Amino acid sequence: MSLILHAKSINIAVQKHCFLHSFKKLIMNQIIQHFTDNDAYTFSCQYYVLQKYPRAEVEYTFFDRNKTVYPKGFDQLVQEQINLMPNVVITEEEIHFMQEKMYYLPKWFFTFLRGYRFNPNEVMINQDEEGHLAISIRGKWYSTIMWEMPILTIVSELMHTLLGDIERYDAQREEQRAREKAVEIFSNGLVLSDMGTRRRLSFAHHDMVVRVLKEVYQEKGTTDADGFHAWTGKLVGTSNVYFAMKHQLTPIGTMSHQIIEFEENVSGVFECNFNVMRKFSDVYDGDNGIYLYDCFGDRVFFNNLSKRMAMMFTGLRVDSGVEEEQVEKIISKYKQLGINPQTKQVVFSNGLNIKRAIEIHKYVDGRMQDSYGIGTFLTCDVENANSMNIVVKLTQCRITENREWHDCVKLSNDKGKTLGNPEKCAYLLKMIK
Repeated sequence: MSLILHAKSINIAVQKHCFLHSFKKLIMNQIIQHFTDNDAYTFSCQYYVLQKYPRAEVEYTFFDRNKTVYPKGFDQLVQEQINLMPNVVITEEEIHFMQEKMYYLPKWFFTFLRGYRFNPNEVMINQDEEGHLAISIRGKWYSTIMWEMPILTIVSELMHTLLGDIERYDAQREEQRAREKAVEIFSNGLVLSDMGTRRRLSFAHHDMVVRVLKEVYQEKGTTDADGFHAWTGKLVGTSNVYFAMKHQLTPIGTMSHQIIEFEENVSGVFECNFNVMRKFSDVYDGDNGIYLYDCFGDRVFFNNLSKRMAMMFTGLRVDSGVEEEQVEKIISKYKQLGINPQTKQVVFSNGLNIKRAIEIHKYVDGRMQDSYGIGTFLTCDVENANSMNIVVKLTQCRITENREWHDCVKLSNDKGKTLGNPEKCAYLLKMIK
């Protein structure tokens, strides 16, 4: 009910704002101006695809979980931004940084990136009479994989512009709030990575947040009446490669659900996790070792996790479910395999805010090496603004251009995150229960 009310309030606000502003005035500069203004896992997955499925073709679909009614003509604004994307090419500075920090990517891959151009013909945008937005991306997997972050970022920033959120933005106040958040994070022992590209308020706000996180962390602690208190937390990096380069941080990210979704159509729901782990470890030879395990729920994954695969990966990412329950399942499985859980990392990334991250950290209590990827709460938690609830997910695939198309689905531990063909979702759920 709260989501419905939230969505309605957004829609009303947009309509009111659009009466006051013509689209002509709101024609924006190019939103995506840097090739690496994208998440690190995009490049990790792209290289994986080139290695394992170079002929694969896919379709991605845009989902707005709030069912937002966008103002008339919004699709045209998005299309204008998409049409500008071929101008966004990788620079030698970006290549040099990635070669240094993302050392697991070979030199030939950067030759490929030098020649890569965004292809607007891969993107189809429509808006129905009610104002709902439909976006799909179809083409070669290694090419279309680059569109997820730009599309989400474009939609989010355009919408916040139309709503007047950026016009009302109080830069001084938001920097103060970002600093307060950073102090809370580092004083409570959280090991943090920024993961806020996809639903950020704006490029400028995201830039400020990353800068402040680094500045506060470099202060090494805080001083009060009782003296100096050193940080117990740590800033690991950011998922955004461009901001990692700009602020000299580590780009963070390994994989997304899409490679497991795809693999389900190759090797079936019971074997897909094992085969992705095997193939991913073959491609990266032990690097990039955080596995995202919840694509088809946790039961399928834990039933098929072997000791060899568990040893090959540094740890796991928890992106759905009740975190405390997942912690116990992970620890239990590692112990069952004869592995000390304290030697393994667990990354929590399920729509976290700072309060919730602290709760989880206290619960883990040193039993594993816990860290936290916080996104929207850092990059779109702005006064007098509401964040969007949008994603782009893989919905169809075929292993080569000569094969038939198959539906791709995601069965999350959280029902609200389950996406894809309802009939296939129901069929797979029946199989794995």
